Amino acid sequence: MTSSPEPWPTDIAYDSAEKILRVAFESGEHFELPAEYLRVESPSAEVQGHHPSQKVLVAGRRHVGIRQIEPVGNYAVRLIFDDLHDTGIYSWRYLSELGRERESRWATYLAALAAKGLKREP
Repeated sequence: MTSSPEPWPTDIAYDSAEKILRVAFESGEHFELPAEYLRVESPSAEVQGHHPSQKVLVAGRRHVGIRQIEPVGNYAVRLIFDDLHDTGIYSWRYLSELGRERESRWATYLAALAAKGLKREP
């Protein structure tokens, strides 16, 4: 079995007006990831739990932004959101996965909100 190479970023930039994190990879892939999407899919234990069945549905983050991006070694960034969430470490692999799976993950998120009667608005 051959494992795929680790995604390696060539550019990462945040547009605070649009609240979009733009990430480009050596592979040629590039993604525009809204801050709200990154917040509700945070890799932190606070959001993901310690098992897939423990994932927390985060509502009311439509207007969340990113205040700061901190490098973590050479493998990830820590995103500090303006709602003060700051415990997620976004590896390059996870950011690439979020980009590739954005459409399906977002649809699942919206369906889960609707099923629980929750909203994106704060």
